[in-house]
Amino acid sequence: MELRELGGTGLRVSAVGFGASPLGNVFGDVPRDAARAAVRRALDLGVNFFDTSPYYGGTVSESVLGDCLRHAAVPRDQFVVATKCGRYKDEGFDFSAARVTRSIDESLARLGLDYIDILHAHDIEFTNLDQIVNETIPALQKIKESGKARFIGITGLPLSIYPYVLDRVPPGSVDVILSYCHFGINDTSLVDLLPYLKSKGVGVITASPLAMGLLTDSGPPEWHPAPEQLKSACRAAAEHCSKKGKNIAKLAMQYSLMNNEISTVLVGMNSSKQVEENVAAALELSASGIDEELLHEVEAILEPVKNVTWPSGIEQS
Repeated sequence: MELRELGGTGLRVSAVGFGASPLGNVFGDVPRDAARAAVRRALDLGVNFFDTSPYYGGTVSESVLGDCLRHAAVPRDQFVVATKCGRYKDEGFDFSAARVTRSIDESLARLGLDYIDILHAHDIEFTNLDQIVNETIPALQKIKESGKARFIGITGLPLSIYPYVLDRVPPGSVDVILSYCHFGINDTSLVDLLPYLKSKGVGVITASPLAMGLLTDSGPPEWHPAPEQLKSACRAAAEHCSKKGKNIAKLAMQYSLMNNEISTVLVGMNSSKQVEENVAAALELSASGIDEELLHEVEAILEPVKNVTWPSGIEQS
């Protein structure tokens, strides 16, 4: 598995990252032995980056991931763990200094770790961004100084949140960003922001290469916030791939791995089979490239909805 530098952190992370939200049973129950086997298989195949949050499954994802990593018995320097703060299943959003400071201790206890590699403020568009600038990031800096988190980041859907925050904090305050649903076949809007992020020395993680289920044969979950025109175009693209005996999810995964400016692509996984499929897609891409003909056909189907997204968060004054 290819390892890529993550901004200026010095961390080298696998191009395919293990999204651990499914371990929180958010998409259905995952037996513990299946979870352990998935994490073990990921480590064996060179996946070294694991992402979780106290929000996923109401803390279940963190606890299960911690158990899986302990069970795998791999030295601590062989894997990179990111978790988050500020968004909770029962409490909603709380980005106050007091809550994020308490949050890291809770996460470390659940994960059974002495430190987190990356601590993100989770979905910051749901609070006033000035609070993130003036209160949350200074609190995260103190956590970093304490050694409980090695690096800090911010996550969210609207791309406008990143320049807003990064232009208002001292240089080097934020080490990484985690963007989702903005670097895939249907939406490449993150690309326009990459030079800016690089100029700020910020590492880039992307998630949801399958656009939260839009780019799959089974389609998105009922609650998916995408507008109907986007859902129907993605459905047509998936059907086109199926007719040709191809899998749109694999194509979408490979597409998201093609940009080396993005350090790692997080994809939710809950079984050894899913791990193997995602790693195989990455290795095939390295060996023989993407199916250009199919990609162009899918891009043509999705062209009318290119970069169409959906609202997320509160109106920022």
